[in-house]
Amino acid sequence: MLSSTSAETVRATLPAVGAAIGEITPLFYDKMFAAHPELLRDLFNRGNQANGSQRQALASSIATFATYLVEHPDERPDAMLERIAHKHASLGVRPDQYPIVHEHLFAAIVEVLGEAVTEEVAAAWDEVYWLMANALIAAEKRLYAEAGTPDGDVWREYRVVGRFQETEDVVTFVVQPVDGTPVPASRPGQYVSVQVRLADGARQIRQYSLSGEPDGGLQFSVKRVTGDASGSPAGEVSNHLHAQVHTGDVLRVSAPFGDVVPEESDRPLLLVSAGIGCTPMIGILSRLAADGSGRRVASVHADRTPAAHAFRTELRQLTEKLPNATADAWYEQPEADAEQGDDTVTRHEGRIDLSRIDVPEGAVAYLCGPVPFMKEARGQLLAAGVAAADIHYEVFGPDLGL
Repeated sequence: MLSSTSAETVRATLPAVGAAIGEITPLFYDKMFAAHPELLRDLFNRGNQANGSQRQALASSIATFATYLVEHPDERPDAMLERIAHKHASLGVRPDQYPIVHEHLFAAIVEVLGEAVTEEVAAAWDEVYWLMANALIAAEKRLYAEAGTPDGDVWREYRVVGRFQETEDVVTFVVQPVDGTPVPASRPGQYVSVQVRLADGARQIRQYSLSGEPDGGLQFSVKRVTGDASGSPAGEVSNHLHAQVHTGDVLRVSAPFGDVVPEESDRPLLLVSAGIGCTPMIGILSRLAADGSGRRVASVHADRTPAAHAFRTELRQLTEKLPNATADAWYEQPEADAEQGDDTVTRHEGRIDLSRIDVPEGAVAYLCGPVPFMKEARGQLLAAGVAAADIHYEVFGPDLGL
């Protein structure tokens, strides 16, 4: 792993680099996009660049990786690397793009830290970068091979054969390969990338969880991102898909990727979601029902209202199909509706409170939803005795950690 000489240098300079990372990363992106505008136009999420979350994620991953190498010189943070590799693979990231990042990242480091970046310091951080980059390149190569795309070309054209309005803000698309070939294998909880051409010519990419397993096709669901008063921009791709894409249209869709998938065992499952975070959970429940699973499964969902709860009917139906499954739903505004009397899904009012459900002993938990929600849910699960190693989470967007 990291050489002893470099480890000492990184340990000594990590506080300075860490303190300046908030200045280094925006400068790096500005330099890289000035030299390669096609990366911002066709690869990076422009919304996440605008709100700064992608820049935070890069800074966090580099600092975390360097810290881990220093504190555990004979190990590597493979869980973090695996998550990044899956996201990169879903975008079709290539090995020849890593030198581009290296060039502009180190130019930004030198510009910000100035004379503090001696040859020794530069060499040490160069070693950190390439340890991380080469580990990701190797992991991505393996993922491409497993997906049947060894050259990294994960994209295929799919025709929309079904479009279903789940709620006012959520639409489900069912797509099939235009060339008639079989759809790639997927695991419950995974996602696909969808690339669309916007009005200004940009080919923007977003990831959407698989929400079902239709015969001969892929199914994913999209929540329209409207933006808010805090300055978060409206979703370019989600609004385009809602307004412009209909049955018969063709989309570019990647092979499925994602590392947050249930382990194959008899251990109880606890699926905790909020809002559009229900999509991977419905995908997991669909696979369990199709397999006739007898596992103990507890589903918990939180939403604003029953009407805003996408796949509410499917949650009830799948729970009924699974012999050892229960479901609870928390609604901040539990208005009356046609399913008020249904007793398959236990309804609660207010914010989610996991102390009110029977958490199965030895359960493995999977979380998906807004990060503040997942932080709260994770804390409640830890208080309920669920081991930290048994709590997994999926993030829509840059992973800034819980």
